[in-house]
Order: sequence, then structure tokens, then C-alpha cells
Amino acid sequence: QVQLVESGGGLVQPGGSLRLSCAASGTILSINTMGWYRQAPGKQRELVASITSGGSTHYIDSVKGRFTISRDNTKNTVYLQMNSLKPEDTAVYYCNAGVRPTISSRFLEVWGQGTLVTVSA
Repeated sequence: QVQLVESGGGLVQPGGSLRLSCAASGTILSINTMGWYRQAPGKQRELVASITSGGSTHYIDSVKGRFTISRDNTKNTVYLQMNSLKPEDTAVYYCNAGVRPTISSRFLEVWGQGTLVTVSA
């Protein structure tokens, strides 16, 4: 069974920075795209950033120039460096990955449990 475990959330002042980490564990043959989603109170979950196994990245417009997604394939880990944080970035952030456990398996979509990021003075 594959699990994604996030860490790094917390309370930060506007203009501050946080780094989120998400490590995949379990039986893993390969991981394709990994991403970070967020869900603010009363809003739908949205994709914030994603990165393919080859390193191609995608960001929503509201975080471009402030957030950076990266991954370490040797550690099955994805990161989200968040700088110049704004109150509107406050949300629960979820890690997502397409994981293939074994050669006889198809890719499975796996979600982390979420980590809360609060941006407030």
C-alpha cells in the first residue's frame, strides 16, 4: 500500500515563507506526475502546482513567481517552496501523486492527509 505523508505546514505572517514536503512510501515501482492542491474554507480544491517525472512544472497564475515545486526522485519526495505568502494562500494543502506499485499494477492516484497553512498577522 502506498502512502503520502506531508509536513511543513503552519502559521506564518504575510510575506513569510514555508516549505512543504511530501514523501511517498510503500511498494513503489514508479511515480509520474506529483502535485500540490489546496482547499480554502468554503472553496473547491484547486491544483496549485504540479511536476512531471521529467521535471516539467505547471503553476496556477496566482502563485507564479512566488511558489516553486521540485522533486527528488531518489527519495520519492515532492516539495513546495512558498515565498511572499499572502492571507489568500491560507488553506489545507494536499499532496497528490500518480503511483505504480508493481509492474503488474496500473497507476493509482494517491492523496496525502493534508497540512494546514495559515497566513495571518
